[in-house]
Amino acid sequence: MKDIVISGAREGNLKNISLQIPREKLVVLTGVSGSGKSTLLIDVLFNECQRQYLEAMDLQGIRKPQVESIRGVSPAVCITQRGANRNPRSTVGTVTNIYTELRMLYEKLAVRNCPHCGAAICAADCFETTEKRGGDFFVYMDCCVCGKRMDKLTRTQFSYNTKEGACPECQGLGQTLKVDRTGAVDERRSLEDGAVRFWAQKYAEYQTGAFYAALRHYGLPVQPGTAVEAYSDLQKAVLYEGTSCSALQETFPNIAVPKTVAQGRFEGVEPMLWRRLQEKGGDAKGMEGYFLHTPCRACGGERLNPLSRGAAVRDVRLPQLSALSLDELRRWLEKLEQELPSAHQKLVEPYLLDLQTKLRRLSDVGLGYLSLERQAGTLSGGETQRLRLAAALDSDITGIFYMLDEPTVGLHPQDTQGMIDVLKQLRDNGNTVLVIEHDPDVMRAADHIIDIGPGAGRHGGQVVGSGTLEELAAQPDSVTGAWLARHRPQKRTPRAGDGRRVKIRNACLHNLQNVDAEFPIRCLSAVTGVSGSGKSSLVFGVLADEREQRTHVAGLEHFSRVVVIEQEALVRMRRSNVATYTGLYSDIRSLFAATPQAKKLGLGAGAFSFNTKGGRCETCEGLGVVPNNLLFFADTEITCPVCGGRRFGEKVLSVRWNGKNISDILSLSVEEAMEMFAAERRLAARLHTLCGAGLGYLELGQTLTTLSGGEGQRLKLAKELMEQAQNNVLYLMDEPTVGLHPLDVEHFLALLNGMVEGGATVIAVEHNQQVIAASDWVVELGPGGGVDGGRAVFSGTPQELAACTESATGRFLEGW
Repeated sequence: MKDIVISGAREGNLKNISLQIPREKLVVLTGVSGSGKSTLLIDVLFNECQRQYLEAMDLQGIRKPQVESIRGVSPAVCITQRGANRNPRSTVGTVTNIYTELRMLYEKLAVRNCPHCGAAICAADCFETTEKRGGDFFVYMDCCVCGKRMDKLTRTQFSYNTKEGACPECQGLGQTLKVDRTGAVDERRSLEDGAVRFWAQKYAEYQTGAFYAALRHYGLPVQPGTAVEAYSDLQKAVLYEGTSCSALQETFPNIAVPKTVAQGRFEGVEPMLWRRLQEKGGDAKGMEGYFLHTPCRACGGERLNPLSRGAAVRDVRLPQLSALSLDELRRWLEKLEQELPSAHQKLVEPYLLDLQTKLRRLSDVGLGYLSLERQAGTLSGGETQRLRLAAALDSDITGIFYMLDEPTVGLHPQDTQGMIDVLKQLRDNGNTVLVIEHDPDVMRAADHIIDIGPGAGRHGGQVVGSGTLEELAAQPDSVTGAWLARHRPQKRTPRAGDGRRVKIRNACLHNLQNVDAEFPIRCLSAVTGVSGSGKSSLVFGVLADEREQRTHVAGLEHFSRVVVIEQEALVRMRRSNVATYTGLYSDIRSLFAATPQAKKLGLGAGAFSFNTKGGRCETCEGLGVVPNNLLFFADTEITCPVCGGRRFGEKVLSVRWNGKNISDILSLSVEEAMEMFAAERRLAARLHTLCGAGLGYLELGQTLTTLSGGEGQRLKLAKELMEQAQNNVLYLMDEPTVGLHPLDVEHFLALLNGMVEGGATVIAVEHNQQVIAASDWVVELGPGGGVDGGRAVFSGTPQELAACTESATGRFLEGW
């Protein structure tokens, strides 16, 4: 069959759609946010591909999507932006297997000193023997100079994840954690004024009282309201280390250490932080401001034991290669191949070929700036997805459906062509490539485009256009085509601001090379540049970090607050959703509790919570779904068989407000809820803010863990705007338009401009040409990524940027 034939798709907001999708082509699905693209591609097509594949092997478990039939399917691989490995031992080098192949290279070619005669010897020139002892294999080699035997350094010894290869002091992690006292405590403040940053409200009162009791126990009282910097050394030791600190024992050897808080026991700031870290399983996520990562004193951060990290190939040690960018590593390997003697080259030829192929693909998808030692957990969703995409090219399997969700996320326009080449290569290998995308360049390269719309939520779910990008522009029902047809370059005069500026001087964090930059206050500024050029380091590593601010930033005193809105996951709890996160749900529960029927049944607001016992369905504990274990496949979830996905018991569900029960309300989109709660002033205002942030299509009950980075960031912004005054505030954002159709970007820009007109200052890291062209000020970093970046190559208006011939961004602004 030449086409995928979908008939009667009704999942989510899809309106009984039927369509044909060509196989072995590059196909783009586009449309406004919430129109149904992901529902069609992932919830319908991908899940049905998996279901049919499992049933062909006589396995059951995946629910059939709401679709009459799908014909012409194949096994499918879905490469999303989620699921980054948070293991600190997982790095770019390990997840791509590049480090594994370098270990093989070093096993074959490493030069070390003979422990017997001291001569520098190469493994390739020595005779190797294997001996079995006690069920294990031991590999030896004979020195080519003195002939004496020694243990050979094998791939195992070059791994920092094995006891044979890891540095014994840090166990191969390369770093140790240390509490950052300046990050944990602002000594300029008193405890009552919030000196200890992770103490809050009642907890702060409790710990402050415990600290004062400890000081009284040792006869070291301090006046409440005293700044920490005025404490004596001994008082500071108690604050930081607690009553078990050695300084107290040495000074007061005859005073017993208190055993309870009532007696004067105080844990101390540092032990508290270590305990919290241990409770989180060693994951420092969310606690970065309180800890410093310091290189291991034994290995200097190189992870390997002394013998393994000392071996070299062409005078370069393996840890040194790990620190190079992927592009630098590729150049080093090319030079190595040219210089190797033919006998040595034959030993490593397969590894060299495979390494260079992988590195070229990673460069093609815009990741050449990454280093092998970069921890996988620090990668963005877009970077993680592109790593997986490059790895897919290693497979020789054909006939696969590859499904990707916005693979150009985080890519500078200059890097987009490399991504397009990779997608085409997957297609040319005999696969079908299906991509959710808003990037016009990807659409132009597609063999076929499917436009879903016309609106979001209940206003979407239809195929409103199909064909090439040029054909869409001629189709009046196509949302994307209509936008393309009416879009014209905008001529606008950038705002000059109020004359004041935020100034960064001599910033040198990560790859930043003594960068100077300025941003006008009360303007919308964009920070751009190719991937890895240092944008995030400048905005979030310097401008948003209190430690860096002290020495490199001036002008922040003009703001009442600095609000940082990044793409980190909002929460990891599945129980938190759009309504609970924004505070909408508290008001909604109160409305239900106030109904006559709820009062008659004795149901208070707590009964309408799915997070506590009382009114929720206990089978699914209010989640609406239960886990479904598929043994060798990833676990899935199925609708709760007791409540049918409605989350609550029948008693609670019998209560109605304006004709809808609480489950019906949670199924409403934000846009639908605006109509429902139009007469409720507080709710209506909050819902209006969510719509303004481009989130009108989200369901109130949608779990936060399902949101993309861009959606999560816009939700954070919306919550911030609901709760705080906007004027005199500096907002720092990380690609806030990720996942937005160009039409949605227009609406979001209107929100940002409204904030600026209201007195706010917005600085956004962005690649989107639409946003850059609409900004008042642009700072571009570059000229390349990694070691080739980190310099300010342009500052000025978008019009000046478009005219700058040295700019990597300017030439892409034509037409915007």
